[in-house]
Amino acid sequence: MTVEFSDIWAARANITKGAVRSPLVPSPFMSRIAGHDFFLKLETAQPIGAFKIRGATNALVNLPEGTAGVTCCSTGNHGRAVAYAAKALGLRAVVCMSSLVPVAKVDGIRALGAEVRIVGSSQDDAQAESSRLAREEGLMEVPPFDNARVIAGQGTIGIELLEDCPDLQTILVPLSGGGLAAGIALAAKQIKPGIRVIGVTMDRGAAMYQSIRAGKPVAVEEVPSLADSLGGGIGVDNRLTFAMCRDLLDDCVLVSEEEIYDAMQTLYYEDRMVAEGASVVGIAAVKAGRIGPIRGPVATILTGRNLDMTVFTDVVSGRSVTLGDKTIEGQAYVP
Repeated sequence: MTVEFSDIWAARANITKGAVRSPLVPSPFMSRIAGHDFFLKLETAQPIGAFKIRGATNALVNLPEGTAGVTCCSTGNHGRAVAYAAKALGLRAVVCMSSLVPVAKVDGIRALGAEVRIVGSSQDDAQAESSRLAREEGLMEVPPFDNARVIAGQGTIGIELLEDCPDLQTILVPLSGGGLAAGIALAAKQIKPGIRVIGVTMDRGAAMYQSIRAGKPVAVEEVPSLADSLGGGIGVDNRLTFAMCRDLLDDCVLVSEEEIYDAMQTLYYEDRMVAEGASVVGIAAVKAGRIGPIRGPVATILTGRNLDMTVFTDVVSGRSVTLGDKTIEGQAYVP
């Protein structure tokens, strides 16, 4: 299968059954840092608190008639989206997750009526269980990113960005499995070929970044991160998102846990917003000077708000945070 711009355009009508058109708002503080208008696309305003509702809704409304249930693997937000869409359609949903997924995200999925399977300590382990359920129990698998319907649903963000800000020059996209980045890049470059689309991810367990550097999908070790939604592999048999990200992204950059910590504080204190660590990697990259010359308006996507509030409170209070074998030393926010 391939993904075409027409698929993204068609998804616009499908996703209205679950998703909303999210606001694009300016960040005065980040505009001063960037030297140009800096916008935040608030996918945190979605009914499930994350952009994943777009791809999941588009995938589920296109399921074959008579489908009894669905399964997926997830680091949190995709599972929540599938659970939400399945409940609306009266379908059974089984979400497979690794032990690295925060409890808050697991509880949120169960609250929507889905079954949760905790399997192993990596996204690959969870994927194996989801594939088993599809084979042995006849459930329809809804991949978190490497699926044409899912990519098309996420790509609707690219259309909305350029409808709301036609002058946009750069889009900073949180990068994990690549469904969001691939969809946005395809849509944005179809509408405005000269626009820059840059993937941003954490420097620990960056699967797509490492795969693009290697020239093929590679496995990486997953470790705890403030940007836990960006964790997980892309699959060594990746069919769509690897090639699309390799060909469509203008660059991929890494940010450290300390820079993500600072960016979470920045968003909270300067824009009065609560968001996951994965949401702020674009802010982190600009503050760290990783984006290079910024020549015009820039936007980033606040991808979700389904975070562990205990960790978030520690971050914005300037307390130390321990992530597995790594401790981020506490630091009070300094504008």
